[in-house]
Amino acid sequence: MAPPLDPPQRPRPMPLPTGNDPASVRQRVEAMERLLERSFTIPGINRHVGLDAVVGLVPVLGDLVAAAMGAYLIWEARNLGLSKWKLYRMAGNVAFDTAVGAIPLVGDAFDVLFRSNTRNLRMIRRHLDKHHPIIQQ
Repeated sequence: MAPPLDPPQRPRPMPLPTGNDPASVRQRVEAMERLLERSFTIPGINRHVGLDAVVGLVPVLGDLVAAAMGAYLIWEARNLGLSKWKLYRMAGNVAFDTAVGAIPLVGDAFDVLFRSNTRNLRMIRRHLDKHHPIIQQ
């Protein structure tokens, strides 16, 4: 009798870095944005959605949880030294997403279309590219 076959091994994801250096922060905020905005694809329409839209389906509590996860990006941006004006813009994106997302049905569709975390990641990337460029050897 042949020994049982082992199931195929999936590649294990790399753990996120815990350092405060800009490269580590970049990896963490990109992973958080991917989780919140592009975790999976809706079949049929090929639209990427993430936890922000899914958690937003739970009335009130879901929107607050999504806002808290979006606030993490703002916290990381503050630690990187982004200007107060950019931090206010990022907070406005999250607040607008939370306020409109709290409206039943309309807000759920809005969460799929308006990606506040992607907008905020774009601001963080611009700051990192300008102030902490990646030096390739």
